[in-house]
Formats: sequence, structure tokens, C-alpha cells
Amino acid sequence: MSHRFLALLHEYDIMKVDILAIGAHPDDVELSCCGTLLNAVDNGKKIGIVDLTQGEMGTRGSAELRLKEARDSASLMGASFRNNLSMRDGFFEITEENLLLIVEQIRWSTPSIVLANSEEDRHPDHGRAAELISRACFLAGLAKVETTWDGKPQEKWRPSAVYHYIQDRNSEPHLVVDISKNFDKKIECIKCFKSQFYDPTSDEPETPLTNKDFFDFIAGKAKTYGRHIHAEYAEMFTSKRYIGVDDITKLQ
Repeated sequence: MSHRFLALLHEYDIMKVDILAIGAHPDDVELSCCGTLLNAVDNGKKIGIVDLTQGEMGTRGSAELRLKEARDSASLMGASFRNNLSMRDGFFEITEENLLLIVEQIRWSTPSIVLANSEEDRHPDHGRAAELISRACFLAGLAKVETTWDGKPQEKWRPSAVYHYIQDRNSEPHLVVDISKNFDKKIECIKCFKSQFYDPTSDEPETPLTNKDFFDFIAGKAKTYGRHIHAEYAEMFTSKRYIGVDDITKLQ
């Protein structure tokens, strides 16, 4: 396998998780769905993270530094693993090779739910990643799509649901998750990526993420959507299929 692992767990045929969060770049998951993952861990669920690229095109920092930051955040989050597929930041395409890299990860971790990038966003990598991940989730369930893990054939596996987290641009959400109890820890996870956000001691170029007010934007957005479900903070998702429940009284 050519992709790079932050957690050297590939000796296992299967690393079962309940939720697999996939992002085009290291920090996509932290910015957009980390609170939901922290909630899951609190509830005894297992989570895993896959980054498609190393974020090497980022204005600040380096690929090596981003990998360390991602590792630190995954540890703080309680993730079972965090893998990096080393696709080209800014240039990856929806190819058979890239689809199969994600299929391998899905079949290895057998998640019930996959969280993926926004279907449309300011950064073109996000929408492209959303389609790539969604297609890979479908292909992973086809027996005639053959993949291997450490030289052994993998069994087919299709997640029950794929939810797309909302990123920079606002979209009408289909699902809103109360993350109030874990909002502060979500911010801690984001701040693990010190190279990407506000740092008064840095002499690197300014970006939209390095402004001192950026964390106010994160909080404001979470508060805006939380208000609709009577929560202090929330994260938002879209879905291409209906979302079903068996107890309507549990909805906020």
C-alpha cells in the first residue's frame, strides 16, 4: 500500500468502528464534525478518521507538521486510528485508483456511518471529495469490486448512511447534532493545528483562517444552528436519502 498511516494498525484484517469520518484535508474533520465524533466517543462508540491529502498546499506549515498536528488531534479525540491516503492536495481527481483507496479503508474499518465533506463549498477539493467518498461507499458494497488488505482479499461492506458535514458555505441541513457538551473540546482539537490558525508569534502569510476572529466565526455558526434545536452549539449535515428514527420523541 502506498498510502501513509498515522496509526500503524494495518496488521489487523478489520479495525471495526461505528463512525468513519473522512476529510479532503487534515483539519476538515475537526472544523466540521469533531463535536459529533466526541459525542460518539462519550457514548462508547468507536471512531476512525481518514484524511485524503496531507494538506501540503496550505499557505502555512508543511505536510510533515500537518501530519503531527493530525496525530495530536486524533489522540485528543479518542480516535481508534487516523490514516492518510496521500492524494495530491488540490489536484486529486475521481479516479479508479482513488476510489479503491477509500474502498479499502471502508472495508477495513466496516463503519455503520461515514461522515464526508460538503457536497459544494468554497474550496473545490471539498465538493470533489464528497463525490469521491460517496461513490466509494457504494462501490465498497459490490462483491465484484476486488480489493486486498495486506495481501488478503477484503469482504464487501457498505455503510448504512453517508452524511455530508457542512463546511465554510452554509447549506440547508437535513440533520443537526447538539454538540454543546463537547464544543470546548472541539475547539481544543482544532487548535491542535497550530500552523493553520491564529498565532500572534507567526511570521507566515495571513490567510482567512489565521484571523483572530476565526474562532468567533466557528462559535457563531454553531450557535446559529444550535438555536433551532434548543441547543447552545450544533454541527450540521446533509443527506442524499431520508433519515429515519424509531422514536420521534427523542428528536429535539
